[in-house]
Amino acid sequence: MKRIYTKTGDDGMTTIRGRVPVAKDDIRIETNGTIDELSAHLGLIRTMLPSDSVTAQLIADAQQEMMTIMSHIATPPGHINPKPLHAAELTTRFEEMIDAIIESDGAPRCFVIAGETPLKAHLHLARTVARRAERRLITLQREYPIGRDILCFFNRLSDMLFALACIK
Repeated sequence: MKRIYTKTGDDGMTTIRGRVPVAKDDIRIETNGTIDELSAHLGLIRTMLPSDSVTAQLIADAQQEMMTIMSHIATPPGHINPKPLHAAELTTRFEEMIDAIIESDGAPRCFVIAGETPLKAHLHLARTVARRAERRLITLQREYPIGRDILCFFNRLSDMLFALACIK
């Protein structure tokens, strides 16, 4: 029987791509943990949207891209990651959604207190986790360079979540 537990984590270690051992508090693990948390929040948001909506599909596409980004983060220097990134294309789609929201509802005028509806509260929660992911990525890039497209992806994703939460 294949087990999901390895017990290596009991000593504070885990592995990244290529079975390279790293501490569980390595910035790559911390960053991926935050991105994983964000994806879980986005999954919850998707359950609150009509499954055939443009917003639900864009969020699902963002979640898929986050899995690819996490894979790249977990690829140590000197190893090849064959998974192509689509962060730039998704960033453009986020911008298009933000622009459409502003065109139909007007630009949000102020910061709002989360909680008006369960969906809006979850959107704001996801936005704050997206901002934390962005901060972790900035820390990560000091030691392990990442593409600017990834940083733009998370910055614009958090902007889109804010805009969605502000829809009247």
